[in-house]
Amino acid sequence: MGDQLERLGSEGVSAGLESTIKSELCMEIDPPISENTATAEDWRKALNNVVPAVVVLRTTACRAFDTESASAGYATGFVVDKRRGIILTNRHVVKPGPVVAEATFLNREEIPVFPVYRDPVHDFGFFRYDPQQIRFLSYEEIPLAPEAASVGLEIRVVGNDSGEKVSILAGTLARLDRDAPHYKKDGYNDFNTFYMQAASGTKGGSSGSPVIDWQGRAVALNAGSKSSSASAFFLPLERVVRALGYLQNGRDMSADKWPAVTIPRGTLQMTFVHKGFDETFRLGLQRDTELMVRNASPSGETGMLVVDSVVPGGPAYKHLETGDVLVRINGEVMTQFLRLETLLDDSVSQNIKLEIERGGTPMTVDLMVQDLHSITPDNFLEVSGGVIHSLSYQQARNFRFTCGLVYVAEPGYMLFRAGVPRHAIIKKFAGQEISCLEELISVLSKLSRGMRVPLEYITYVDRHRRKSVLVTVDRHEWYAFPRRYIRDDSTGLWIVKPALPSESPLLSSGINQVNGGASNEAVTSDIRGVCVMDYTHQDNHQKLADGTAIMETNSDHTSEDANSRDESDAGSKKRKVEECSSADGIANTDNLLCEPREENLGDSGISENSILRDHQGATAAVSNASVAERVIEPTLVMFEVHVPPSCMLDGVHSQHFFGTGVIIHHSQNMGLVVVDKNTIAISASDIMLSFAAFPIEIPGEVVFLHPVHNYALVAYDPSALGAAGAAVVRAAELLPEPALRRGDSVYLVGLSRSLQATSRKSIVTNPCAALNIGSADCPRYRAMNMEVVELDTDFGSTFSGVLTDEQGRVQAIWGSFSTQLKYGGSSSEDHQFVRGIPIYTISQVLDKILSGANGPPLLINGIKRPMALVRILEVELYPTLLSKARSFGLSDNWIQALVKKDPLRRQVLRVKGCLAGSRAENILEQGDMVLAINKEPVTCFRDIENACQDLDKYDKSNETLQLTIFRQGRELEVVVGTDIRDGIGTVRVVNWCGCIVQDPHPAVRALGFLPEEGHGVFVARWCHGSPAHRYGLYALQWIVEVNGKPTPDLDAFVSVTKELVHGDYARVKTVHLNGKPRVLTLKQDLHYWPTWELRFDSNTALWYRNTIKALDTAVA
Repeated sequence: MGDQLERLGSEGVSAGLESTIKSELCMEIDPPISENTATAEDWRKALNNVVPAVVVLRTTACRAFDTESASAGYATGFVVDKRRGIILTNRHVVKPGPVVAEATFLNREEIPVFPVYRDPVHDFGFFRYDPQQIRFLSYEEIPLAPEAASVGLEIRVVGNDSGEKVSILAGTLARLDRDAPHYKKDGYNDFNTFYMQAASGTKGGSSGSPVIDWQGRAVALNAGSKSSSASAFFLPLERVVRALGYLQNGRDMSADKWPAVTIPRGTLQMTFVHKGFDETFRLGLQRDTELMVRNASPSGETGMLVVDSVVPGGPAYKHLETGDVLVRINGEVMTQFLRLETLLDDSVSQNIKLEIERGGTPMTVDLMVQDLHSITPDNFLEVSGGVIHSLSYQQARNFRFTCGLVYVAEPGYMLFRAGVPRHAIIKKFAGQEISCLEELISVLSKLSRGMRVPLEYITYVDRHRRKSVLVTVDRHEWYAFPRRYIRDDSTGLWIVKPALPSESPLLSSGINQVNGGASNEAVTSDIRGVCVMDYTHQDNHQKLADGTAIMETNSDHTSEDANSRDESDAGSKKRKVEECSSADGIANTDNLLCEPREENLGDSGISENSILRDHQGATAAVSNASVAERVIEPTLVMFEVHVPPSCMLDGVHSQHFFGTGVIIHHSQNMGLVVVDKNTIAISASDIMLSFAAFPIEIPGEVVFLHPVHNYALVAYDPSALGAAGAAVVRAAELLPEPALRRGDSVYLVGLSRSLQATSRKSIVTNPCAALNIGSADCPRYRAMNMEVVELDTDFGSTFSGVLTDEQGRVQAIWGSFSTQLKYGGSSSEDHQFVRGIPIYTISQVLDKILSGANGPPLLINGIKRPMALVRILEVELYPTLLSKARSFGLSDNWIQALVKKDPLRRQVLRVKGCLAGSRAENILEQGDMVLAINKEPVTCFRDIENACQDLDKYDKSNETLQLTIFRQGRELEVVVGTDIRDGIGTVRVVNWCGCIVQDPHPAVRALGFLPEEGHGVFVARWCHGSPAHRYGLYALQWIVEVNGKPTPDLDAFVSVTKELVHGDYARVKTVHLNGKPRVLTLKQDLHYWPTWELRFDSNTALWYRNTIKALDTAVA
């Protein structure tokens, strides 16, 4: 195995002790050194001819596929057929999956290029272009001369090295028989070929560069390098010349369309390595055989081919073994890779006879040569943002699995949520064994939205054990319906088609009822007996965008904006969880509601009532539990929250959250749970609730997100608990008054990871600690204008729950807060802490919901209920001690009045900033002291909240507050408007060219800045492999104009972008968070990246996906 310092496209390989010995002997092994007689003038003439034919390739892998992940970068190619328009480059540049690319010539003419062939094994491929599009450049094709390569040959590597337009690096060929580099254990690797080596020191971006001699001929193709040295590795061109010949012969110049040319490639699904005669002797090769091979081989031959690995299920499996020494094929002595490859390619679907020696014993084996293209995937399934296809020969060789198994190239959202990692092999789904992609699609077509079905998979790192997880089919339309992408070599595109039949229940919107159809019953009949399952979530967290971090390849990737990266790994509330859901009712068919019944669960013979009795008995067994713990435990709920990458809105910093909430309302029709917003940050989430009172897991839906305070309300359906569950689950008693005071005794009660109640008695040390949380690099929700409760002792920064009195009445929720610690320079780290959130504000909103608020209606469990509206003053405040205020010139009269109003706090509120676009923005200034509202002194945040609520109670026509402020030594009276906010949050997002845009959310507006051109639309995220990635339209900026037309809001933005045509360039004007404007150009790609939007529909309480613009050939 190679070391980690070898890189594609300037990436190299270490080969251990054997390679070291071989390097020392290379001058004896290689052919004689050629004399270089070229002059500087010869090189100048050669380079004058070569440089115009070398192009810079800008490539974008639109989807993860096989060995590659979605990415964008630069590389090099060169013209090898000017008349037909063929460019040669590396396979890892052409990509095995969907790719969009442009070639830029020396004179900066840019043209689109399309993949026409990528070799399944060796690192070369071809792009095609239309020669008629090159109008201003005179250039000639570069001839290929593999026979000219020799040790000592002076060469030049011409290409796009390290992102430079043209770079010419000199070197000398030192070896022609280097082992193929090993780049990654789970990625692309070349094999069954020699490589050349030179000390040319190529770097990223030089992949696909021609290695030329003084006559201007390409003698090799640059492929990789070793990062720890100046060594570069070149691919020989013999097989390239053969493939190019097939393309040239298959291209009819009189036809406008490129044909899909088939280049015969044969394989035995095995890897050979070249071993010296000293090594083959130790492997048992007979001396007579060695003598015969030496005599039959060209002079200078120093070794033979030895079997290194055999792919399971291939033609050679169980016939050949590692260590077998190859002697002859079809009677011909075979010691070189080139001759071996030639024979295999010419013998596809034919039998060949191999003569080998195994430990000194001669053996003869007859094998059928397999078509290499038949085990190279040319289609994939895209479902919920994931990419699934047949296991390729490349990965089967890496992982030692059988070709054709169902391989997860990218888990996407649905599989990631279940804990299925990248590179997994799906073995069983919904109770049915899965051996090929068609079987997986067949099972998927029978599922409905919201179903939970078991899935079994294996990985190459733990190949001998199957892992079982529960997969939840998306309830909301986070992603497009499942699609099938099929490669079309005649167009260079991957054609998109629906993957499921039109009658599939998965294609219907919304959530079907349990046992809603025969097809669903057919699926669940296979899983009804599966009642106990280990549910292991693996947090293989994806970076922002579509779920994957960019995979290093040989191309020089476009640098990412540091602020656009996902900060989810540090300080987030992600945890690995191992839960036994033995009674979670996974036999249900069509939705997430795991409804217990009086009948037996599966085959366990355990009734629901017996489960309840056992659970209650276990709870009662904790004899030393406090009264508060016993009272509050039935009201506690554990949250597991997942956020789809397609709608990571409002700066949410992770995809996976855990937390503890408490039930504050439980009736026949509706249950409500309150939890902190560091657990549920946005409404576009999938929420699962696990109850401490009863072993069941059911879904929840966000119904209210407080715009200021750190809490959210989540609704659940009590009927999903069943009769027994609904009987033991209850709501907590809230105690908003009297407020907690310093020295009060409280009980901190919460849930452990195993859903066990944990409590301790603590003392309140500060009941009114004012929060001061700074903005994160990527603005997200942060609590402001809040006073929280601090305790003398707690359970650490990850434990959340409630604060109660001795009778178990809730006085505060013990919630999690997210912040960002910033260090010297630009480094920062996410951090979380826990504090008590007084229950009074939660109680007020609950009363509004239950009494019938005047807000917008929201469907909750089939009943439309008006939601609460909150009137707020969109100003960020912070307290200042009166002693400090006196130094600023505040009069004694006001100081005395404020002390009289609140002898405990002895503070005055100052303005830290106004939210951009708020009604207070141009009235209040930073540093203003707020002394009174409507002539009543104010000393804390609650005073301002009460004044805002009084407007709704007593004077609904008045939306302003009369503030008395102190500004720069003067006392002023100002009238400030208030704003009304609902608790739904962001309800619309648009994806254009792979960037996720939304209206500026409060965390962005809290920075106090909006572009002068208008509020614009804010780029929240971007997707890997998209035009946004390719052209640098990253997050944390506003789009204020497209092609000179203003985009002040989403409606205007959609209207402008709908006018754009596929393939046209758009001129986009952006303004960054720091206020710096920028103009960039972006090429719209509607084939792989149609424009769509997600909207929340309060009438159905579901998110729906709507295609705004797409090509007819694309399925959005």
